Parts: sequence; structure tokens; C-alpha cells
Amino acid sequence: MIDEYLGDLDRRLHGCGKFKADLLDEARDGLHDAADAYRAGGWSDEDAERRAVADFGPAAVVARDYQAELGMLSGVRTLWKLVIGVPLMQASWDYARILTYGAWTQLPTSTPEWYRVVAHTTHGAVFVVPVIGLLALLGARWLSRRMDAVRLARFSGILIALAVGINLASVGLLIGSTGFVDVSRLFLSVPCAVLMIAWVLLSLRLVVLARRSWGGYATIVA
Repeated sequence: MIDEYLGDLDRRLHGCGKFKADLLDEARDGLHDAADAYRAGGWSDEDAERRAVADFGPAAVVARDYQAELGMLSGVRTLWKLVIGVPLMQASWDYARILTYGAWTQLPTSTPEWYRVVAHTTHGAVFVVPVIGLLALLGARWLSRRMDAVRLARFSGILIALAVGINLASVGLLIGSTGFVDVSRLFLSVPCAVLMIAWVLLSLRLVVLARRSWGGYATIVA
């Protein structure tokens, strides 16, 4: 009975394999402890497991709460990547540019005024994204005592999608506008080019993580 119940629970859950395995191990330990208690009370093995499963709750109901927790765990991991990774990439690129290329005054082509606006806007997004991430982390911690896991997971999912979307849009806008003005600016030096590629890959990875978390929230709704 316990193995069948855990198999049903496993099929209903979607998310990070490690987090999912931890939740299932926790459920398994709780079920076996409950069954052992019933056996000690004189129940047969089959009846003990049946009662332990019944006490634990319907798989559909338990899976809903577990799925919300999976979404939150995945979401928190994504948020920390936003809070730390995005400003770190910007700072690393600027530092590499200073060390390996020098001041912007050395650029061989003139800089249009509209490009300056784009650059300032995208650089501002570098500060907005981690701020949204921090607000989501702090908000989730504060709201964890005031709302259930399902609503908390949806709240975090919205902020994660917003932050990831802003980051991806700013990176795409900056690279696209830079390439339009002067493609050589994308390759000021080898370290700058490597860091630019790493920033793009990080942004795409964040999109994947955000979609994975959002998929978990959609499963909760379903």
C-alpha cells in the first residue's frame, strides 16, 4: 500500500529531481513510522499500511501541497541566481573592459544619442532585476506565515517571471542595439566576448528555470 501510494505521488509531482526525491523520502519515512505504530498496536501489516496511507491523506491533496513546495524551492534557487548572477555579470564585464580595452573614448566610431539612452536603460535593469529578486525572497519569507503554500508559490512565480523577463529583454536589447551601431563593440577583447556569451547563457538558463517553476505552478492549478 505504501509503495503504491508513493508511486502515485511520484507521478503527480513535477520539478527538480533532488527536491522531489527529498519530499518523497520524507513521505516514505512518515508513512513507515505510522505503519510501525499501528503494527505495535496489534494491526496486521496490510491493515497497518492501509491506515497509515489513509491518515496521510489522498495523494491528489498531498501532491498539491508538495507541488507548491517544489515550486518554491525551485523558485528560490532561481531568485538567488538573479540576485547574485546578474549584477556579477555586469560588474565582471565592466571590469574586464577596463583592464583589457580601456576607456570608452577609445572607440573608433561615434556613439548615437539614442544608443546612450538604451545603454543607460539596460544598465538600470541590472539593478532592477536583483531588487525584484530580493523583494520576492523577502516577501515569500514574510508571507509564508500569512498565506498557504499554493498562493505563495504563485506570488513568487509572478515576480520570478517579471525579473527574468526584464533581464532577458535588457540583454537582448543591449546586444542588438550594440550590433546595430558597431558590431566590433561586442568583441572589445577576448574576456569581454567570453563574459558576454556567459551572460547570454545565464539569461537563457534563468528562462528555463523560470519556465520550470511556472510549470510547477500550472500543475498546482490543474
